[in-house]
Amino acid sequence: MTWALRDSWTVTLRDLGHWRRQPWGLLIGLAFPILLLLMFGYLLGGAIEVPGGYIDFLFPGMLAVTMAFGLETTMTAVSEDVQRGVTDRFRSLPMSRASVLLGRSTADMLASVVSLAVLLVAGLAIGWRVHEGVGKALAGVALLLLLRFAFLWVGIYLGLLFRGQGGVMAVQILVWPFVFLSNAFVPISTMPGWLQALSAWNPVTATVAATRELFGNPTVAASGWAAENVVLLAVLWPVVLSVVFATLAVRRWSRLGR
Repeated sequence: MTWALRDSWTVTLRDLGHWRRQPWGLLIGLAFPILLLLMFGYLLGGAIEVPGGYIDFLFPGMLAVTMAFGLETTMTAVSEDVQRGVTDRFRSLPMSRASVLLGRSTADMLASVVSLAVLLVAGLAIGWRVHEGVGKALAGVALLLLLRFAFLWVGIYLGLLFRGQGGVMAVQILVWPFVFLSNAFVPISTMPGWLQALSAWNPVTATVAATRELFGNPTVAASGWAAENVVLLAVLWPVVLSVVFATLAVRRWSRLGR
């Protein structure tokens, strides 16, 4: 275990070193969700009416969407390592095989913490506020990071699965309709009936609804079991996704080069 943790930290430092030497990717990743927040909040927000104000309604959704978009970053980095032969070099070294995946996940989670902190400061700057106390606010942040952890493993698996740029781009495009098919930007009740059913069971929807509840931000009433158990689903969905895709990623990793 000590050997695996030491190797994992070495891989983590290697991945963090990329951001130090090439900071533009990290800076763009930090600026992009803020730009989306400003666009939806001020350009489109005037046309969307929700009790309590659209900014307070939108911001928890923007936090969850940012965590989901992290899937693209992870998948691209893993896919590039596979294409350039870096993964094969790691596999040939006398190191713990688990360390490469653990190192990647640790580096991406550290980046996600920074991204989340920057976005929270931006939200406070434009008027968003927490109304339910520090304890519930921290619980909401924990749910957001749990969602990011789940999508991180989805990204690792897809990065190992799709080695070509075409497959990576296709998945990146599909992430957008997936996150928009949620309650992040508009209430589910405004969607057609069949879309409401899909959106209600979207993992992003559960995290958005749970964080709105924990932050004390405005929500729009919805019916059904999923809407009445959002906090439970905000925990169950990421746990299930993490277990499934971590298992798939480890199996895919062990079969590379065969």
